[in-house]
Amino acid sequence: MAVTVDAPSRAPSATINPRKSGRTPRKRVVRWWIYLALLPLAIVIGYFAYYPAVSAIYWSFFNWQPAGTSTFLGFGNYVTMFSDQIWWASFRNLGFIFVFAVVSWILPLLAAELLISLRSARWQYVMRTLLIIPMAFPGVVTALVWGFFYSPNDGVINQTLKALGLGALAQNWTGQNSTALLSLLFVGFPFIAGLPFLIFYSSLQNIPTEVLEAAQLDGVGRFARFWQIDLPLMASQVRILLFLAVVGTLQYGFVAYVLTQGGPDNATMVPILRMINVAFSGGDWGYSAALSTTLFLITIIISAVVVTARKRGSETTDGGAM
Repeated sequence: MAVTVDAPSRAPSATINPRKSGRTPRKRVVRWWIYLALLPLAIVIGYFAYYPAVSAIYWSFFNWQPAGTSTFLGFGNYVTMFSDQIWWASFRNLGFIFVFAVVSWILPLLAAELLISLRSARWQYVMRTLLIIPMAFPGVVTALVWGFFYSPNDGVINQTLKALGLGALAQNWTGQNSTALLSLLFVGFPFIAGLPFLIFYSSLQNIPTEVLEAAQLDGVGRFARFWQIDLPLMASQVRILLFLAVVGTLQYGFVAYVLTQGGPDNATMVPILRMINVAFSGGDWGYSAALSTTLFLITIIISAVVVTARKRGSETTDGGAM
């Protein structure tokens, strides 16, 4: 009788750990010429980006005279800054600008929701292209066009009001204290052609179709879906927008410089314009450097607070999801 002998089963191959097996792990070779290739870029960035910033901090302690002898003042420029009412009032204007910018996100968010609701992919592409084309125009063009809108004599707004029989409402929109700041805030209306719209729209596009189909099967309406699905899934993007809004608001000044130069009577003054006026109109370059250094420190501190809050919010969200 033949006897069948089972062959010994082969043990599964184990992953060999180089450290346990005594093998020396292969060292990663770093080629020195890579750093040499980056050296020209580092020199350019250092000279044109970091050197002016460090130089401004240094000269903020002097009565800086670029074409003459500069006298060391210590913290004298910073002491003067604390009694500068125009400087601190400009931050109040920044507060209004920030709040208005956040509230204005309603319009690009609504546009993104309406656009994502279109069933035709072709029409989504066409409408998306039309909505973001204004982003291709330079900011100075937009500011000048709105300056023509606000012109007190032949501006579009006043001419339209007169044509509608509302000539009594026509006024110098950027030339009086009561309307100057509000006029600047509405530059770019309806605020769709911008970064918030792109972020909202891309976030809605990334929502899994399975989630939307399940919500539809459960009878979740469009408004309820917005609050229960869309907004929670866009929370991280909203935090990014808040960070960008804080930094962008602290650097605001281009539109105000083109349209009002901070007037009338400092009604539209912002920190950057105050720095420019002190330097170029007043000739006090050292004090302007102190103002710029202070604005830099404020930007760093607020950015660090927002980033820390954003990180904690992300960790809380991830922990809740687990």
